[in-house]
Amino acid sequence: MPIIPWVTPHKAAPDTIAFVMASRLEVKSLKHVPRFFWKSYATWKQVRTAPGALGASLEAQLTKGVFYTLSAWQDRAALYAYARTEPHKSIMTGLRPTMRDSVFTFWEVPAGELPIDWAEAKRRLAEEASTPHGHA
Repeated sequence: MPIIPWVTPHKAAPDTIAFVMASRLEVKSLKHVPRFFWKSYATWKQVRTAPGALGASLEAQLTKGVFYTLSAWQDRAALYAYARTEPHKSIMTGLRPTMRDSVFTFWEVPAGELPIDWAEAKRRLAEEASTPHGHA
């Protein structure tokens, strides 16, 4: 289970409230894992230079075809700007047909609480998945 540890592209001011996003992405078939992993690495490189990115980590459960992302942003606008910027935009559009299930959750924390713990992120994702609107 490869984990790319938390990186901090930009240091947050101590009084910043970080906007956090966690996702659980699952491919339809294990045959899609290599392509998904390769493409997710490209978006990983992008997040390391994205304006407003305060931190990020990635976990890939390759034998299950499940990928988790965890990132913190200066604000919601910075996250959405990243999502709309290339290569992330085209990669996610291109991978959509290979996806089975996706769950996203968002919350805010004081920047001093970064990095976010994976256990907390997965707890929130499980909670989100159990609600009727939790699946994309």
